[in-house]
Amino acid sequence: MLADTVTALSQRAPAIVAAAADHLRDIVLGLHFHDGSQATMSVRHSRLLVEQELVGAPDVEVVFDQRAMNLLFDAQRPPVEQVLPHSLDVRGRQEQVLAVWRAFTLLAQRSSGLRYVQQLWREYREQAPRLWGRIAGDAAPAVSPHGAVPTGWRATDFLATRRPLEADEAGAATIGGTVDTTPRLLWDGRRSSSWWDVRPVGDADLVDTMLACRARTNREIDDMLPDREPKPDLYDLMKSYPARQGKGLRPTLTFATCAAFGAKPEHAARAAAALELFHNGFLVHDDIADESTHRRGLPTMNAEFGNGLAVNVGDGLNLLAVDAVLANLETLGLARTLGLIQEAMHMCRESIEGQAMELGWIHRRVVPSRDEDYFTMSTKKTGWYTCISPCRMGAVCAGVTDPAVLGRFDEAFRLIGIAFQIQDDILNLVGDEALYGKEALGDLLEGKRTVMLIHLFRTASARERERLGQLLHRPRSAKTQDEAEEVLAAMRRHGSIDYAIALADRLAAAGITHFENDLDIIPENEGKAVLRQIAHYVTTRPL
Repeated sequence: MLADTVTALSQRAPAIVAAAADHLRDIVLGLHFHDGSQATMSVRHSRLLVEQELVGAPDVEVVFDQRAMNLLFDAQRPPVEQVLPHSLDVRGRQEQVLAVWRAFTLLAQRSSGLRYVQQLWREYREQAPRLWGRIAGDAAPAVSPHGAVPTGWRATDFLATRRPLEADEAGAATIGGTVDTTPRLLWDGRRSSSWWDVRPVGDADLVDTMLACRARTNREIDDMLPDREPKPDLYDLMKSYPARQGKGLRPTLTFATCAAFGAKPEHAARAAAALELFHNGFLVHDDIADESTHRRGLPTMNAEFGNGLAVNVGDGLNLLAVDAVLANLETLGLARTLGLIQEAMHMCRESIEGQAMELGWIHRRVVPSRDEDYFTMSTKKTGWYTCISPCRMGAVCAGVTDPAVLGRFDEAFRLIGIAFQIQDDILNLVGDEALYGKEALGDLLEGKRTVMLIHLFRTASARERERLGQLLHRPRSAKTQDEAEEVLAAMRRHGSIDYAIALADRLAAAGITHFENDLDIIPENEGKAVLRQIAHYVTTRPL
Protein backbone atom coordinates (compact mmCIF):
# COMPACT_ATOMS: atom_id res chain seq x y z
CA MET A 1 0.00 0.00 0.00
CA LEU A 2 2.87 2.36 0.78
CA ALA A 3 4.41 1.86 -2.66
CA ASP A 4 1.03 2.26 -4.38
CA THR A 5 0.29 5.44 -2.42
CA VAL A 6 3.66 7.02 -3.27
CA THR A 7 3.26 6.07 -6.94
CA ALA A 8 -0.23 7.55 -7.03
CA LEU A 9 0.91 10.76 -5.35
CA SER A 10 3.88 11.11 -7.71
CA GLN A 11 1.48 11.07 -10.64
CA ARG A 12 -1.49 12.88 -9.16
CA ALA A 13 -0.17 15.27 -6.51
CA PRO A 14 3.57 15.73 -7.04
CA ALA A 15 3.63 18.83 -4.83
CA ILE A 16 2.86 16.58 -1.85
CA VAL A 17 5.70 14.22 -2.75
CA ALA A 18 8.13 17.09 -3.21
CA ALA A 19 7.16 18.59 0.16
CA ALA A 20 7.66 15.26 1.94
CA ALA A 21 10.96 14.69 0.14
CA ASP A 22 12.13 18.10 1.31
CA HIS A 23 11.76 16.91 4.91
CA LEU A 24 13.45 13.55 4.35
CA ARG A 25 16.29 14.86 2.15
CA ASP A 26 19.15 12.36 2.48
CA ILE A 27 17.54 10.19 5.18
CA VAL A 28 17.11 6.52 4.29
CA LEU A 29 14.10 5.05 6.07
CA GLY A 30 13.69 1.35 6.83
CA LEU A 31 10.18 0.04 7.53
CA HIS A 32 9.40 -3.30 9.19
CA PHE A 33 5.81 -4.55 9.22
CA HIS A 34 4.13 -7.08 11.48
CA ASP A 35 3.68 -9.63 8.68
CA GLY A 36 7.44 -9.84 8.15
CA SER A 37 7.56 -7.63 5.06
CA GLN A 38 10.02 -4.76 4.82
CA ALA A 39 10.50 -1.64 2.74
CA THR A 40 13.03 1.12 2.21
CA MET A 41 12.13 4.73 1.44
CA SER A 42 14.63 7.27 0.18
CA VAL A 43 14.77 10.50 -1.80
CA ARG A 44 16.33 11.10 -5.20
CA HIS A 45 15.95 14.44 -6.96
CA SER A 46 12.76 15.36 -5.03
CA ARG A 47 11.29 11.93 -5.78
CA LEU A 48 10.27 9.43 -3.12
CA LEU A 49 11.61 5.98 -3.93
CA VAL A 50 10.08 2.91 -2.28
CA GLU A 51 11.76 -0.47 -2.54
CA GLN A 52 9.85 -3.43 -1.18
CA GLU A 53 12.83 -4.81 0.70
CA LEU A 54 15.37 -3.53 3.20
CA VAL A 55 18.35 -2.02 1.39
CA GLY A 56 21.62 -1.19 3.14
CA ALA A 57 21.73 0.35 6.60
CA PRO A 58 18.82 2.81 7.03
CA ASP A 59 19.30 5.99 9.05
CA VAL A 60 15.89 5.59 10.70
CA GLU A 61 14.01 2.34 11.22
CA VAL A 62 10.38 1.95 12.20
CA VAL A 63 8.76 -1.30 13.33
CA PHE A 64 4.95 -1.56 13.24
CA ASP A 65 2.65 -4.18 14.63
CA GLN A 66 -1.02 -4.58 13.72
CA ARG A 67 -2.25 -1.97 16.21
CA ALA A 68 0.28 0.63 15.09
CA MET A 69 -0.57 0.04 11.43
CA ASN A 70 -4.24 0.44 12.19
CA LEU A 71 -3.61 3.80 13.81
CA LEU A 72 -1.14 5.01 11.19
CA PHE A 73 -3.90 6.34 8.95
CA ASP A 74 -6.19 7.51 11.74
CA ALA A 75 -6.87 11.10 10.73
CA GLN A 76 -8.59 12.03 14.01
CA ARG A 77 -6.21 11.06 16.79
CA PRO A 78 -3.31 13.16 18.05
CA PRO A 79 -0.01 11.26 17.91
CA VAL A 80 0.26 10.93 21.68
CA GLU A 81 -2.34 8.17 21.29
CA GLN A 82 -0.62 6.61 18.30
CA VAL A 83 2.53 5.54 20.15
CA LEU A 84 1.43 2.37 21.92
CA PRO A 85 3.58 0.35 24.34
CA HIS A 86 5.30 -2.58 22.59
CA SER A 87 3.53 -1.62 19.36
CA LEU A 88 5.67 0.95 17.60
CA ASP A 89 9.46 1.05 17.74
CA VAL A 90 11.45 3.87 16.18
CA ARG A 91 15.23 3.92 16.03
CA GLY A 92 17.51 6.68 14.81
CA ARG A 93 18.92 10.07 15.70
CA GLN A 94 16.35 12.40 17.19
CA GLU A 95 16.49 15.06 14.47
CA GLN A 96 16.16 12.41 11.77
CA VAL A 97 13.25 10.70 13.52
CA LEU A 98 11.47 14.05 13.79
CA ALA A 99 12.10 14.72 10.09
CA VAL A 100 10.54 11.34 9.25
CA TRP A 101 7.57 12.16 11.46
CA ARG A 102 7.11 15.51 9.71
CA ALA A 103 7.27 13.85 6.29
CA PHE A 104 4.71 11.19 7.15
CA THR A 105 2.45 13.66 8.92
CA LEU A 106 2.49 15.85 5.83
CA LEU A 107 1.78 12.87 3.57
CA ALA A 108 -1.12 11.73 5.74
CA GLN A 109 -2.63 15.18 6.14
CA ARG A 110 -2.53 16.22 2.51
CA SER A 111 -2.96 12.93 0.66
CA SER A 112 -5.97 11.78 2.68
CA GLY A 113 -8.08 14.46 1.05
CA LEU A 114 -7.47 13.16 -2.48
CA ARG A 115 -10.41 11.11 -3.63
CA TYR A 116 -8.23 8.69 -5.56
CA VAL A 117 -6.12 7.99 -2.47
CA GLN A 118 -9.25 7.50 -0.39
CA GLN A 119 -10.43 4.91 -2.89
CA LEU A 120 -7.00 3.26 -2.94
CA TRP A 121 -7.02 2.91 0.83
CA ARG A 122 -10.58 1.59 0.82
CA GLU A 123 -9.66 -1.07 -1.73
CA TYR A 124 -6.58 -2.05 0.25
CA ARG A 125 -8.58 -2.34 3.43
CA GLU A 126 -11.15 -4.54 1.69
CA GLN A 127 -8.40 -6.95 0.63
CA ALA A 128 -7.55 -7.68 4.27
CA PRO A 129 -10.48 -6.64 6.46
CA ARG A 130 -9.21 -8.45 9.54
CA LEU A 131 -5.84 -6.71 9.33
CA TRP A 132 -7.51 -3.31 9.33
CA GLY A 133 -10.33 -4.14 11.71
CA ARG A 134 -11.11 -2.39 14.96
CA ILE A 135 -8.63 -2.48 17.78
CA ALA A 136 -9.69 -4.70 20.66
CA GLY A 137 -11.80 -2.77 23.13
CA ASP A 138 -12.88 -0.10 20.66
CA ALA A 139 -16.55 0.59 20.36
CA ALA A 140 -18.21 -0.27 17.09
CA PRO A 141 -18.15 2.68 14.68
CA ALA A 142 -21.31 4.69 14.41
CA VAL A 143 -23.19 4.75 11.14
CA SER A 144 -22.25 7.80 9.10
CA PRO A 145 -24.88 10.55 9.00
CA HIS A 146 -24.33 10.50 5.24
CA GLY A 147 -25.42 6.89 5.09
CA ALA A 148 -21.96 5.47 4.45
CA VAL A 149 -21.44 1.91 5.68
CA PRO A 150 -18.77 1.92 8.41
CA THR A 151 -15.65 -0.05 7.52
CA GLY A 152 -14.13 -0.32 10.98
CA TRP A 153 -11.11 1.61 9.77
CA ARG A 154 -11.44 4.98 11.45
CA ALA A 155 -9.51 6.98 8.86
CA THR A 156 -11.72 5.76 6.03
CA ASP A 157 -14.89 6.25 8.06
CA PHE A 158 -13.80 9.74 9.08
CA LEU A 159 -13.24 10.73 5.46
CA ALA A 160 -16.58 9.26 4.45
CA THR A 161 -18.42 11.25 7.11
CA ARG A 162 -16.83 14.48 5.95
CA ARG A 163 -17.92 14.02 2.38
CA PRO A 164 -18.79 10.67 0.83
CA LEU A 165 -17.35 9.78 -2.56
CA GLU A 166 -20.17 10.03 -5.05
CA ALA A 167 -19.73 8.65 -8.53
CA ASP A 168 -21.90 11.26 -10.19
CA GLU A 169 -19.63 14.04 -8.93
CA ALA A 170 -16.47 12.68 -10.54
CA GLY A 171 -15.21 14.72 -13.47
CA ALA A 172 -18.04 17.23 -13.25
CA ALA A 173 -15.72 20.23 -13.62
CA THR A 174 -12.44 21.00 -15.32
CA ILE A 175 -10.95 22.54 -12.17
CA GLY A 176 -11.92 21.29 -8.71
CA GLY A 177 -13.81 18.29 -7.41
CA THR A 178 -10.78 16.01 -7.00
CA VAL A 179 -10.08 16.83 -3.34
CA ASP A 180 -12.41 16.71 -0.37
CA THR A 181 -12.27 19.28 2.41
CA THR A 182 -8.95 19.23 4.20
CA PRO A 183 -8.87 16.90 7.22
CA ARG A 184 -7.83 18.51 10.45
CA LEU A 185 -4.25 18.08 11.57
CA LEU A 186 -3.15 14.81 13.10
CA TRP A 187 -1.60 16.76 15.96
CA ASP A 188 -4.36 19.18 16.88
CA GLY A 189 -3.07 20.49 20.18
CA ARG A 190 -5.82 18.99 22.32
CA ARG A 191 -3.39 17.10 24.53
CA SER A 192 -0.14 18.91 23.81
CA SER A 193 1.06 22.03 22.08
CA SER A 194 1.96 21.76 18.43
CA TRP A 195 5.70 21.84 17.70
CA TRP A 196 5.34 21.97 13.95
CA ASP A 197 2.91 24.15 12.04
CA VAL A 198 2.07 23.21 8.48
CA ARG A 199 1.45 26.12 6.15
CA PRO A 200 -2.00 25.53 4.67
CA VAL A 201 -1.80 24.91 0.92
CA GLY A 202 -4.29 23.63 -1.58
CA ASP A 203 -3.98 20.32 -3.37
CA ALA A 204 -5.52 18.80 -6.45
CA ASP A 205 -5.45 15.50 -8.30
CA LEU A 206 -3.40 16.35 -11.37
CA VAL A 207 -4.28 13.23 -13.37
CA ASP A 208 -8.05 13.65 -13.01
CA THR A 209 -7.78 17.39 -13.63
CA MET A 210 -5.72 16.95 -16.80
CA LEU A 211 -8.13 14.34 -18.11
CA ALA A 212 -11.09 16.65 -17.51
CA CYS A 213 -9.36 19.67 -19.08
CA ARG A 214 -8.20 17.68 -22.09
CA ALA A 215 -11.67 16.22 -22.63
CA ARG A 216 -13.30 19.65 -22.42
CA THR A 217 -10.76 21.08 -24.87
CA ASN A 218 -11.26 18.22 -27.32
CA ARG A 219 -15.02 18.79 -27.24
CA GLU A 220 -14.43 22.44 -28.08
CA ILE A 221 -12.15 21.50 -30.97
CA ASP A 222 -14.68 18.97 -32.30
CA ASP A 223 -17.38 21.64 -32.25
CA MET A 224 -15.15 24.00 -34.22
CA LEU A 225 -14.10 21.62 -37.00
CA PRO A 226 -16.17 22.33 -40.12
CA ASP A 227 -18.60 19.67 -41.31
CA ARG A 228 -17.76 20.12 -44.96
CA GLU A 229 -15.57 18.80 -47.73
CA PRO A 230 -12.83 17.89 -48.28
CA LYS A 231 -13.16 15.65 -45.24
CA PRO A 232 -10.86 12.74 -46.12
CA ASP A 233 -7.91 14.91 -47.11
CA LEU A 234 -8.25 17.79 -44.64
CA TYR A 235 -10.83 17.96 -41.88
CA ASP A 236 -10.71 14.30 -40.88
CA LEU A 237 -6.92 14.49 -40.82
CA MET A 238 -7.04 17.64 -38.67
CA LYS A 239 -8.68 15.55 -35.94
CA SER A 240 -5.77 13.12 -35.80
CA TYR A 241 -3.13 14.86 -33.67
CA PRO A 242 -5.51 16.54 -31.17
CA ALA A 243 -7.23 13.18 -30.59
CA ARG A 244 -3.99 11.38 -29.78
CA GLN A 245 -3.21 10.68 -26.15
CA GLY A 246 -1.35 13.73 -24.87
CA LYS A 247 -0.81 14.97 -21.33
CA GLY A 248 -3.19 17.91 -21.59
CA LEU A 249 -0.65 20.22 -19.96
CA ARG A 250 -1.48 23.38 -21.92
CA PRO A 251 -5.27 23.34 -21.50
CA THR A 252 -4.88 22.47 -17.82
CA LEU A 253 -2.61 25.47 -17.25
CA THR A 254 -5.08 27.68 -19.10
CA PHE A 255 -8.17 26.52 -17.19
CA ALA A 256 -6.32 26.53 -13.86
CA THR A 257 -4.95 30.06 -14.23
CA CYS A 258 -8.37 31.36 -15.20
CA ALA A 259 -9.83 29.71 -12.10
CA ALA A 260 -6.95 30.93 -9.92
CA PHE A 261 -7.94 34.52 -10.65
CA GLY A 262 -11.51 33.85 -9.61
CA ALA A 263 -13.19 33.42 -12.99
CA LYS A 264 -15.17 30.44 -14.20
CA PRO A 265 -12.83 27.91 -15.83
CA GLU A 266 -15.28 27.62 -18.71
CA HIS A 267 -14.28 31.12 -19.79
CA ALA A 268 -10.94 29.65 -20.89
CA ALA A 269 -12.33 26.83 -23.05
CA ARG A 270 -11.79 28.52 -26.41
CA ALA A 271 -8.36 29.82 -25.46
CA ALA A 272 -7.40 26.29 -24.39
CA ALA A 273 -8.67 24.95 -27.72
CA ALA A 274 -6.68 27.60 -29.60
CA LEU A 275 -3.48 26.64 -27.77
CA GLU A 276 -3.97 22.95 -28.55
CA LEU A 277 -4.65 23.72 -32.20
CA PHE A 278 -1.55 25.90 -32.48
CA HIS A 279 0.45 23.20 -30.68
CA ASN A 280 -0.71 20.41 -32.97
CA GLY A 281 -0.19 22.52 -36.06
CA PHE A 282 3.37 23.17 -34.93
CA LEU A 283 3.86 19.44 -34.29
CA VAL A 284 2.74 18.48 -37.80
CA HIS A 285 5.19 20.96 -39.33
CA ASP A 286 7.91 19.99 -36.83
CA ASP A 287 7.58 16.32 -37.77
CA ILE A 288 8.03 17.21 -41.43
CA ALA A 289 11.15 19.28 -40.73
CA ASP A 290 12.62 16.53 -38.52
CA GLU A 291 11.54 13.68 -40.81
CA SER A 292 9.98 12.05 -37.74
CA THR A 293 8.17 8.75 -38.15
CA HIS A 294 6.12 8.50 -34.93
CA ARG A 295 4.17 10.88 -32.75
CA ARG A 296 2.37 9.75 -29.58
CA GLY A 297 2.72 6.12 -30.53
CA LEU A 298 1.28 6.45 -34.05
CA PRO A 299 2.77 7.26 -37.47
CA THR A 300 3.33 10.96 -38.06
CA MET A 301 1.14 12.79 -40.54
CA ASN A 302 3.99 13.08 -43.04
CA ALA A 303 4.97 9.41 -42.69
CA GLU A 304 1.41 8.22 -43.30
CA PHE A 305 0.08 10.73 -45.83
CA GLY A 306 3.13 12.45 -47.29
CA ASN A 307 4.60 15.90 -46.84
CA GLY A 308 2.11 17.70 -49.08
CA LEU A 309 -1.03 16.75 -47.19
CA ALA A 310 0.79 17.11 -43.86
CA VAL A 311 1.84 20.71 -44.60
CA ASN A 312 -1.74 21.56 -45.52
CA VAL A 313 -3.14 19.93 -42.37
CA GLY A 314 -0.69 21.90 -40.23
CA ASP A 315 -1.78 25.10 -41.97
CA GLY A 316 -5.42 24.19 -41.38
CA LEU A 317 -4.84 23.60 -37.66
CA ASN A 318 -3.11 26.97 -37.29
CA LEU A 319 -5.93 28.73 -39.16
CA LEU A 320 -8.52 27.05 -36.95
CA ALA A 321 -6.53 28.18 -33.91
CA VAL A 322 -6.87 31.80 -35.03
CA ASP A 323 -10.61 31.21 -35.42
CA ALA A 324 -10.74 29.83 -31.87
CA VAL A 325 -9.09 32.97 -30.49
CA LEU A 326 -11.47 35.27 -32.39
CA ALA A 327 -14.47 33.22 -31.22
CA ASN A 328 -13.93 34.68 -27.74
CA LEU A 329 -15.46 37.96 -28.96
CA GLU A 330 -18.97 36.67 -28.32
CA THR A 331 -18.20 35.32 -24.84
CA LEU A 332 -15.38 37.44 -23.38
CA GLY A 333 -15.82 40.71 -25.23
CA LEU A 334 -13.48 42.88 -27.25
CA ALA A 335 -10.89 43.86 -24.63
CA ARG A 336 -10.07 40.35 -23.47
CA THR A 337 -10.13 38.99 -27.02
CA LEU A 338 -7.64 41.63 -28.13
CA GLY A 339 -5.48 40.61 -25.19
CA LEU A 340 -5.67 36.97 -26.28
CA ILE A 341 -4.73 37.93 -29.85
CA GLN A 342 -1.69 39.79 -28.57
CA GLU A 343 -0.63 36.84 -26.40
CA ALA A 344 -1.14 34.37 -29.27
CA MET A 345 0.89 36.49 -31.68
CA HIS A 346 3.74 36.79 -29.19
CA MET A 347 3.66 33.04 -28.54
CA CYS A 348 3.79 32.18 -32.25
CA ARG A 349 6.64 34.61 -32.88
CA GLU A 350 8.70 33.12 -30.04
CA SER A 351 8.06 29.58 -31.27
CA ILE A 352 9.03 30.36 -34.86
CA GLU A 353 12.22 32.09 -33.71
CA GLY A 354 13.14 29.11 -31.52
CA GLN A 355 12.53 26.69 -34.37
CA ALA A 356 14.74 28.83 -36.60
CA MET A 357 17.54 28.72 -34.02
CA GLU A 358 17.48 24.93 -33.80
CA LEU A 359 17.17 24.33 -37.54
CA GLY A 360 19.93 26.88 -38.13
CA TRP A 361 22.32 25.00 -35.84
CA ILE A 362 21.60 21.79 -37.71
CA HIS A 363 21.95 23.45 -41.12
CA ARG A 364 25.27 25.09 -40.21
CA ARG A 365 26.48 21.94 -38.42
CA VAL A 366 26.95 23.86 -35.19
CA VAL A 367 26.73 22.44 -31.68
CA PRO A 368 26.44 25.27 -29.13
CA SER A 369 29.03 25.23 -26.38
CA ARG A 370 26.88 26.79 -23.64
CA ASP A 371 23.79 25.49 -21.90
CA GLU A 372 22.43 29.04 -21.97
CA ASP A 373 22.11 28.87 -25.76
CA TYR A 374 19.93 25.79 -25.37
CA PHE A 375 17.89 27.56 -22.67
CA THR A 376 17.14 30.44 -25.05
CA MET A 377 16.20 28.15 -27.93
CA SER A 378 14.08 25.87 -25.74
CA THR A 379 12.22 28.76 -24.13
CA LYS A 380 11.40 30.24 -27.50
CA LYS A 381 10.57 27.03 -29.32
CA THR A 382 8.48 25.25 -26.69
CA GLY A 383 8.61 27.13 -23.39
CA TRP A 384 6.29 29.92 -24.40
CA TYR A 385 3.55 27.83 -25.96
CA THR A 386 3.89 24.96 -23.47
CA CYS A 387 4.05 26.81 -20.15
CA ILE A 388 4.19 30.60 -20.19
CA SER A 389 1.52 31.52 -22.74
CA PRO A 390 -1.14 29.10 -21.41
CA CYS A 391 -0.85 30.78 -18.00
CA ARG A 392 -0.94 34.29 -19.42
CA MET A 393 -3.87 33.50 -21.71
CA GLY A 394 -5.79 31.89 -18.85
CA ALA A 395 -5.25 35.05 -16.82
CA VAL A 396 -6.46 37.21 -19.72
CA CYS A 397 -9.61 35.07 -19.92
CA ALA A 398 -10.19 35.96 -16.26
CA GLY A 399 -9.92 39.66 -17.07
CA VAL A 400 -6.30 40.29 -16.05
CA THR A 401 -4.84 43.03 -18.25
CA ASP A 402 -1.99 44.44 -16.15
CA PRO A 403 1.31 43.51 -17.88
CA ALA A 404 3.07 43.43 -14.51
CA VAL A 405 0.65 40.78 -13.23
CA LEU A 406 0.87 38.72 -16.42
CA GLY A 407 4.65 38.95 -16.24
CA ARG A 408 4.70 37.24 -12.86
CA PHE A 409 4.27 33.91 -14.64
CA ASP A 410 7.23 34.38 -16.96
CA GLU A 411 10.31 33.46 -14.92
CA ALA A 412 8.73 30.63 -12.94
CA PHE A 413 7.34 28.89 -15.99
CA ARG A 414 10.37 29.72 -18.14
CA LEU A 415 12.52 27.69 -15.75
CA ILE A 416 9.90 24.97 -15.37
CA GLY A 417 9.48 24.83 -19.16
CA ILE A 418 13.21 24.37 -19.76
CA ALA A 419 13.35 21.63 -17.13
CA PHE A 420 10.33 19.94 -18.70
CA GLN A 421 11.93 20.01 -22.17
CA ILE A 422 15.23 18.64 -20.88
CA GLN A 423 13.33 15.77 -19.29
CA ASP A 424 11.49 15.12 -22.55
CA ASP A 425 14.87 15.00 -24.30
CA ILE A 426 16.13 12.53 -21.67
CA LEU A 427 13.05 10.34 -22.07
CA ASN A 428 13.69 10.17 -25.81
CA LEU A 429 17.01 8.53 -24.98
CA VAL A 430 16.17 6.31 -22.02
CA GLY A 431 12.37 6.25 -21.75
CA ASP A 432 9.98 3.48 -22.70
CA GLU A 433 8.95 4.13 -26.30
CA ALA A 434 5.47 2.73 -25.65
CA LEU A 435 4.96 5.23 -22.82
CA TYR A 436 6.88 8.14 -24.34
CA GLY A 437 5.07 7.91 -27.67
CA LYS A 438 7.99 8.83 -29.93
CA GLU A 439 10.52 6.64 -31.66
CA ALA A 440 13.46 5.68 -29.47
CA LEU A 441 16.59 7.81 -30.08
CA GLY A 442 14.63 9.94 -32.55
CA ASP A 443 16.36 13.10 -31.32
CA LEU A 444 19.79 11.61 -32.09
CA LEU A 445 18.67 10.51 -35.54
CA GLU A 446 17.31 14.02 -36.16
CA GLY A 447 20.48 15.66 -34.85
CA LYS A 448 18.67 17.74 -32.24
CA ARG A 449 20.89 19.93 -30.08
CA THR A 450 19.99 18.82 -26.58
CA VAL A 451 21.67 19.55 -23.26
CA MET A 452 23.12 16.04 -23.33
CA LEU A 453 24.65 16.58 -26.77
CA ILE A 454 26.04 19.99 -25.79
CA HIS A 455 27.57 18.48 -22.63
CA LEU A 456 29.01 15.57 -24.63
CA PHE A 457 30.75 17.88 -27.11
CA ARG A 458 32.10 19.96 -24.21
CA THR A 459 33.60 16.98 -22.41
CA ALA A 460 34.64 14.68 -25.27
CA SER A 461 38.18 14.57 -26.61
CA ALA A 462 39.04 16.12 -29.98
CA ARG A 463 39.15 12.67 -31.55
CA GLU A 464 35.76 11.75 -30.10
CA ARG A 465 34.26 15.04 -31.29
CA GLU A 466 35.48 14.36 -34.81
CA ARG A 467 33.77 10.97 -34.84
CA LEU A 468 30.61 12.36 -33.24
CA GLY A 469 30.52 15.15 -35.82
CA GLN A 470 30.70 12.62 -38.64
CA LEU A 471 27.72 10.77 -37.21
CA LEU A 472 25.74 13.84 -36.26
CA HIS A 473 25.98 15.77 -39.51
CA ARG A 474 24.77 13.03 -41.82
CA PRO A 475 21.24 13.34 -43.22
CA ARG A 476 18.72 11.45 -41.18
CA SER A 477 18.10 9.00 -43.99
CA ALA A 478 21.80 8.06 -43.92
CA LYS A 479 21.93 7.40 -40.16
CA THR A 480 21.41 3.99 -38.61
CA GLN A 481 20.06 2.92 -35.24
CA ASP A 482 23.48 1.48 -34.39
CA GLU A 483 25.08 4.89 -34.96
CA ALA A 484 22.51 6.51 -32.69
CA GLU A 485 23.32 3.87 -30.07
CA GLU A 486 27.00 4.78 -30.45
CA VAL A 487 26.27 8.42 -29.60
CA LEU A 488 24.09 7.33 -26.68
CA ALA A 489 26.92 5.16 -25.34
CA ALA A 490 29.27 8.15 -25.51
CA MET A 491 26.75 10.21 -23.54
CA ARG A 492 26.64 7.54 -20.86
CA ARG A 493 30.45 7.37 -20.68
CA HIS A 494 30.76 11.12 -20.21
CA GLY A 495 27.89 11.38 -17.71
CA SER A 496 25.85 13.59 -20.02
CA ILE A 497 22.50 12.06 -19.09
CA ASP A 498 23.14 12.31 -15.34
CA TYR A 499 24.30 15.88 -15.88
CA ALA A 500 21.05 16.72 -17.68
CA ILE A 501 18.90 15.10 -14.97
CA ALA A 502 20.63 17.13 -12.25
CA LEU A 503 20.39 20.31 -14.33
CA ALA A 504 16.66 19.81 -14.94
CA ASP A 505 16.08 19.33 -11.22
CA ARG A 506 17.97 22.52 -10.36
CA LEU A 507 16.01 24.51 -12.92
CA ALA A 508 12.71 23.05 -11.72
CA ALA A 509 13.56 23.84 -8.10
CA ALA A 510 14.39 27.43 -9.04
CA GLY A 511 11.13 27.64 -10.97
CA ILE A 512 9.15 26.41 -7.97
CA THR A 513 10.79 29.04 -5.78
CA HIS A 514 9.76 31.73 -8.27
CA PHE A 515 6.26 30.23 -8.39
CA GLU A 516 5.78 30.55 -4.64
CA ASN A 517 7.32 34.04 -4.47
CA ASP A 518 6.15 35.67 -7.70
CA LEU A 519 2.60 34.31 -7.58
CA ASP A 520 1.92 35.03 -3.92
CA ILE A 521 -0.60 37.62 -5.15
CA ILE A 522 -2.92 34.71 -6.00
CA PRO A 523 -4.75 33.39 -2.92
CA GLU A 524 -4.83 29.68 -2.18
CA ASN A 525 -7.64 28.19 -4.25
CA GLU A 526 -8.32 25.20 -6.47
CA GLY A 527 -6.85 26.84 -9.56
CA LYS A 528 -3.60 27.70 -7.85
CA ALA A 529 -3.44 24.19 -6.38
CA VAL A 530 -3.44 22.77 -9.91
CA LEU A 531 -0.74 25.21 -11.02
CA ARG A 532 1.40 24.17 -8.06
CA GLN A 533 0.99 20.48 -8.88
CA ILE A 534 2.12 21.13 -12.46
CA ALA A 535 5.10 23.11 -11.22
CA HIS A 536 6.15 20.15 -9.07
CA TYR A 537 5.31 17.57 -11.73
CA VAL A 538 8.67 18.23 -13.37
CA THR A 539 10.60 17.30 -10.23
CA THR A 540 8.75 14.02 -9.69
CA ARG A 541 8.51 12.61 -13.23
CA PRO A 542 10.01 9.11 -13.39
CA LEU A 543 13.23 9.07 -15.41
